[in-house]
Amino acid sequence: MTKSVEYFFSIGSPWAYIGFDAFAELAAKNDVVITPYLTTVVEENGGIFSRNRPEIRRAYWTRDLKRWARVRGKDLRLEHRPDLSDPTPASLFVIAAYLDGQDWIGVSRALQHAFWSEAEDIGKPDVREAIVTSAGFDGAALLRRQADDDVQNKWSADRVHARDSGVFGFPTYVYDGEIYWGQDNLSFLERHLHGDKP
Repeated sequence: MTKSVEYFFSIGSPWAYIGFDAFAELAAKNDVVITPYLTTVVEENGGIFSRNRPEIRRAYWTRDLKRWARVRGKDLRLEHRPDLSDPTPASLFVIAAYLDGQDWIGVSRALQHAFWSEAEDIGKPDVREAIVTSAGFDGAALLRRQADDDVQNKWSADRVHARDSGVFGFPTYVYDGEIYWGQDNLSFLERHLHGDKP
């Protein structure tokens, strides 16, 4: 029987990038339909941007990211990154692809890889258009779609839904009313999918 998981993430989250392929594989293996919700850290629920954390915690965060990147087989460029603009607008490409029934997972993967492995400035419209085009998608069409009302409305609604669902950080997976925060909780999500609800 098909199961449905709500997936809350941000293109600008390195943790979402690290766990993205593992989650996609888990979903395919377990006949899961993914409903994506894109937003930024939900501060009103206790989420904290990494830039606002104490330096000692940021240092640990960096080490932990590197550990998990190796486990997941991801190249993660954290040091010597150029000054990049806010990657958040890239979310609109993913939303447009999802609403149009396209491969939003592929679009997300291309943008995340470009930002986190290549340090490309996906906050710039022409850069993200080129990235998704080179990945085999219609970048020009996605660029045009990002300003459309349905895309903008979903972007706004996703944040409200995240807030009301108790989401504070990324990635977060919600299945059968249970929240799993962090890609390191994917094994618990999979157990739940197999009937082991906490």
